[in-house]
Amino acid sequence: MPVMDGVEATRRIRSQRPQVEVVVLSTHADDTSILDALRAGACGFLTKDAGRHEISLAVRAAAARQTLLSPDVQARIVAAAHDGPPGRRELPDGLTAREADVLQRIAAGLTNGRIAGALFITEATVKTHINHIFAKTGARDRAQAVHYAYEHGLVAQRPD
Repeated sequence: MPVMDGVEATRRIRSQRPQVEVVVLSTHADDTSILDALRAGACGFLTKDAGRHEISLAVRAAAARQTLLSPDVQARIVAAAHDGPPGRRELPDGLTAREADVLQRIAAGLTNGRIAGALFITEATVKTHINHIFAKTGARDRAQAVHYAYEHGLVAQRPD
């Protein structure tokens, strides 16, 4: 959105027309984006891969003043509730929440380009995060960083 982001648009719509319900349809499905949209007044949150049926259900739920969240969004909210507020979870060795997110994506096998696309940042920023991860964890390469992520519970344990 060229003038403002969806959170600000939701906030303005809800403040100027409180009777209007807002369903967010977003490519951003990280904890912060979801919670910010809901705090701004959205009654629903779907990711861009939602189909017509799911969008229709969300709009109908909003019209009935009910909430509908896509299953992956629900899962993230539940996980965030278990971990505590975003950004407050204790991370090892001074890692930031963003560095932990990048490290999880490295462990999932994503390239720098794919990580950048998923997080809406540049590849240069991804490289900076990776350098910080290496410095903080003592890893010399991606393989060691992935090992660190598993050892410190930043990603689910590998199946044996």
